[in-house]
Amino acid sequence: MQSVDRAVSVLEILARRGEAGVSEVAGELGVHKSTAFRLLETLEDRSMVEQTADRGKYRLGFGVVRLAGAVSARLDVVQQGRPACEQLAAAVGETVNLAVLREHYAVNVDQVRGRATVTTHNWVGQLTPLHATSSGKVLLSALSAADRRAAYASGDLAAYTPATIVSVSALEEQLADALERGYAVTVEEYEIGLNAVAAPVRDANGTVVAAVSASGPAYRCPEERLHEIAPVVVGTGEEISRRLGYFG
Repeated sequence: MQSVDRAVSVLEILARRGEAGVSEVAGELGVHKSTAFRLLETLEDRSMVEQTADRGKYRLGFGVVRLAGAVSARLDVVQQGRPACEQLAAAVGETVNLAVLREHYAVNVDQVRGRATVTTHNWVGQLTPLHATSSGKVLLSALSAADRRAAYASGDLAAYTPATIVSVSALEEQLADALERGYAVTVEEYEIGLNAVAAPVRDANGTVVAAVSASGPAYRCPEERLHEIAPVVVGTGEEISRRLGYFG
């Protein structure tokens, strides 16, 4: 943990100073120059820092930009998606979530409660399985065949309820359907009594970067209703996509 703390401190030093040499980094950290050099060398290997032209100083590298860009993209989805999600929640009266792909999971980054919701679970920040959630299926369907296979292997297609789809062939059929009609549904596949429908959100390049979903209790959102409200959910995904610069 000490090494992690020191590595983060190095990045903070370079962010504050712009650039610094080994001796300056060592002085601020209160460590020997050899320790500072090893930290900088490791960070340089991961493109987190880079040496300047005179080879005597270090500055932040493009690896930091890459990480910051990933966070920025998620923040943009939330910022641009919130008004549309609020409109969707008001229209269907159910809980609306925005989810993005993180490794082999869907992570919810925003949530809006509809008028029909009395109490609901807060899904923001939680990792959910790709194969058992409507948002996860949307995100899965946008992956390449190789990436989907990796996701299946990593997630192990665990059964969360008797309705969870644990067959790769059956799941692939559902994903093909989701691609064709533009949305995916889950009927008590992750939690008993919880149903949902989700649609894709695309960035300016047309890449699926998120999924927007509407979910509610099975007694209020039976499968038939999911298909009825699907066009509104798809429209919300398209509206957020337009806000992100995608015009189809």
